Amino acid sequence: MTNATTIPTTKVVRDRLKSYGQKGETYSDILMRMMDSLDKEEFMDRMYRRLEEKDQFVSLDEI
Repeated sequence: MTNATTIPTTKVVRDRLKSYGQKGETYSDILMRMMDSLDKEEFMDRMYRRLEEKDQFVSLDEI
């Protein structure tokens, strides 16, 4: 890994982060995957809000 750095954290947080990992993943891999997932969720939430504001979004529950 290039440009590695150290981020101080507690053992509890480190162990919790490790529990999200899969075999062979580094902490950086785990964090990137989690951030990518959040970015996608936030993007979708923004798009749904925009559609609702334009009255173009219809929830499946309303059909």
